[in-house]
Amino acid sequence: MPYTADKPPLPETPDQLRARIPGWGADLDPADRPAVPREVRGLETGAHWELPEQQPEHQPRERSVEHARLTPVFGTSVPLKGLSGVVRRYAYRRFSEARAAHWLLLVAADRVDAVESHLASLATRRPDDPVTQSGVLAEAGNHPVRSRAGRTDVRHQVLDPVLVVGPWVLAGLVVYRLGRALVRRVRT
Repeated sequence: MPYTADKPPLPETPDQLRARIPGWGADLDPADRPAVPREVRGLETGAHWELPEQQPEHQPRERSVEHARLTPVFGTSVPLKGLSGVVRRYAYRRFSEARAAHWLLLVAADRVDAVESHLASLATRRPDDPVTQSGVLAEAGNHPVRSRAGRTDVRHQVLDPVLVVGPWVLAGLVVYRLGRALVRRVRT
């Protein structure tokens, strides 16, 4: 059963592992292991359960392929939505957490979520304002050159305007071209 205090059985015996892997079992002697006192069974912990009560799942959650079920407690603050949710589900269903592809897809999903959020803000009465929310206006009055001296990222600071303003310029160009194509199609 997953998520219990009991250790899962080893696929090989300790002698087989010691013969196959040089140095395996170096910590078998309890005197060499600092965690041994925590491994003692029967200590009073105050826990009233053997397996924690499962948190109810009100909507489908992403699940790791390594685990038979969800952890007993999980976060619910940001439910999966849109294209970023599709990318996250794909990362969890297709790749093990030990694979770089899993984590790269999750990072990409975060970026997609940011773009989705910016686009969604355009449909509200108070859309995102990249000029004031990025701190560009505040920087001009607070010693912009002197405050950057001595920082470790001095060489990368020329990219800041590109990374902050670039996506907005690109989105504006896409909207302009789509609008222009739509007007041309309506006229013909």
